[in-house]
Amino acid sequence: MCAGTVEIVDVEGSGKNGSGWFPIHRARAVYDHAFHAPTEDALILDFVNPDRGPSARISVELSAESAKNLVEIIQRALEKGEAQHSH
Repeated sequence: MCAGTVEIVDVEGSGKNGSGWFPIHRARAVYDHAFHAPTEDALILDFVNPDRGPSARISVELSAESAKNLVEIIQRALEKGEAQHSH
């Protein structure tokens, strides 16, 4: 059994699950075996509020290629948005 690679960062934002919106204070990126995605390994993104317990969590599993594509569009959106709003 192999252990996945885990990166954790404090964040400031909000997430929505079946119970509604809640504040998010932490994000985790884990590269490990997929639980649900149709790929052997996946990048698993968790957005959580540890103070609210396990129900205050949003999780996404992506193939490595999809995760790389997501990183690219996030970077582009930030660059364009910051350029447009820096006036």
